[in-house]
Amino acid sequence: MNLQDLRYLVAVAEQRHFGRAAEVCNVSQPTLSSQIRKLEDELGVTLLERTNKRVDLTPVGSQILNHAQRALAEAGQMEAVARAARDPLVGPLKLGVIPTLAPYLMPMILKPLKQAYPGMTLELWEDQTRSLIDGLRNHRLDAALLATPPDAPEITDLALFDEPLLAALPLNHRLASARTVNEDALAGELLVLADGHCLANQAMAACGARNGVQRGGMPASMQASTLETLVNLVAAGYGATLLPALAADSFRVREIVLRPLVGKSSRTIRLVSRPGFPRPQALRALERVIRKTVSAAMPRK
Repeated sequence: MNLQDLRYLVAVAEQRHFGRAAEVCNVSQPTLSSQIRKLEDELGVTLLERTNKRVDLTPVGSQILNHAQRALAEAGQMEAVARAARDPLVGPLKLGVIPTLAPYLMPMILKPLKQAYPGMTLELWEDQTRSLIDGLRNHRLDAALLATPPDAPEITDLALFDEPLLAALPLNHRLASARTVNEDALAGELLVLADGHCLANQAMAACGARNGVQRGGMPASMQASTLETLVNLVAAGYGATLLPALAADSFRVREIVLRPLVGKSSRTIRLVSRPGFPRPQALRALERVIRKTVSAAMPRK
């Protein structure tokens, strides 16, 4: 038994198909199949149920898969510790970012990060908060940028900056000519992202709207999963919404009006990771670049 055999088992379990698993592992299908057979012979049990259409884990295969995933995670940690001992600022940093932040913050920091730390590369994963927390727990990610506290005692949490929220209104909106907009005035027409996006809850909380009730009269079958779609709905006159400040420049050319909020509602962007992550220097480097870049983009008044 060796780590490569365990990687093959995990790949088959994830893909449920020998051909796709072989592609992921960059080996031929016969090689992968024979190694899985060898692993089953060594353990003396059948790990997989094979059919013409798919592959499923046996009950004992599911148990062994859990141990295999932990073994691979620990082996990865050993490699990370050794790499960090050589130079913590060299090598990949697996970073998760929520979808309402990634398209707007990452283009701002990638170039200065590469200039300041040329040996460190970011491996980006964009997903919703819950999936990113799971990725941290399972060691698929080293760190993540979130807009809500992780609410997990095994995850560290560092506040990086406060990002203001702006009112996004149709051009003919009754408040379009106002210099600032009161959050409460938008409660009855607020459009938000689909469930699972933390920005939806933050926008509804800021405007005093109730979860699942105030959706600006938008049909239940019409849900926006991206800010792009949400802004298009606003421009079409379906309602109003709140946009994060870093996203504002991307939408100024649309047929909408952006206005500051009277209550100065904002969200806090946080860098989260595991306490035992062996390269804290890499996280501090990322922190410095983000703080400096955002400070220049959103100077304090």
